[in-house]
Amino acid sequence: MGVVSLKEQNSNKSSIQTLVDLVAEDMEAVNRLILSKAGSNVDLIPEIARHLIDSGGKRLRPMLTLAFSKMFGYQGEGDVILAASVEFMHTATLLHDDVVDESDMRRGKLAARKLWGNQASVLVGDYLLGQAFKMMVDVGSLEALRILSEASAIIAEGEVLQLGAAQDTATNEAQYMQVIEAKTAALFAAACEVGPEICDMGAEKRAAARDFGMSLGLAFQLVDDVLDYGGSTADLGKDVGDDFHEGKITLPIIYALQRGSDEDRAFWKRCLEDGDIKDGDLEHAIGLLKSTGALDDTIKRARDFGAAAIAALGKLPDGAQKEALREAVEFCIARVN
Repeated sequence: MGVVSLKEQNSNKSSIQTLVDLVAEDMEAVNRLILSKAGSNVDLIPEIARHLIDSGGKRLRPMLTLAFSKMFGYQGEGDVILAASVEFMHTATLLHDDVVDESDMRRGKLAARKLWGNQASVLVGDYLLGQAFKMMVDVGSLEALRILSEASAIIAEGEVLQLGAAQDTATNEAQYMQVIEAKTAALFAAACEVGPEICDMGAEKRAAARDFGMSLGLAFQLVDDVLDYGGSTADLGKDVGDDFHEGKITLPIIYALQRGSDEDRAFWKRCLEDGDIKDGDLEHAIGLLKSTGALDDTIKRARDFGAAAIAALGKLPDGAQKEALREAVEFCIARVN
């Protein structure tokens, strides 16, 4: 598979429509709760929050929470509340990420930091995190609160880890995987685990749900890494090449650095460490990623994690939820087809 093929549209591309349909009614309740809890007497808070909340996004993480709670027959409103909490955590992370990364676009729109500034974006992100934890307390499950609060701390650790690895071409694969496990996969894992937790399932079912979410999150991030060098703005919700221009060391870059010539490594160092990017450098970078097999091998790693996610489902009850979750894995991988 080459870079060009990532831009092609595949009419048979997998979708998450089965999952969307399965949790549609509960997601309407989640969305109402999100809009309600994003309110504040401080006008700037709902204005910034609504800018990001209304800009779309698949809402995959809260749908995972709902699907896993449905899988075990949950009755009540706790799953809706926790799903909204998960989405608030994710939204807060996006607001913070865009400040740290100095991103200009988010979900195809100007990032909040470009419209209201860095300070407001960070503080509204903090507000949303506070609202998320208030909602978790309302559910009354100390263990669910522990799962999600632990994820919040891990995500913050991942942000700091990424700062240390940013623009450092000496970053290796193990270090990078540690970053994305914390930054991205931890919230996927927690979103899945709280479903069986509020259904009082045992450790085995919780572990299987968590393993599914962790593997899916890793696959999702690795596909995003590839799309940054060959996808579309619609797929990414940000400009193609943003990772390159921000000097991010992702898995395709690590592979290319390992396999390239001294001249190639000097190119990556100039662009990513020194920030000296010239016209045509992105196209040259894509050519190096293609010729070294870096993109293809990153996709292979994503597929391996997708397979691990589906294997984790084997330990969980059969039914509509399980099938929808399997299709969600296929969708995440198929974004590069």
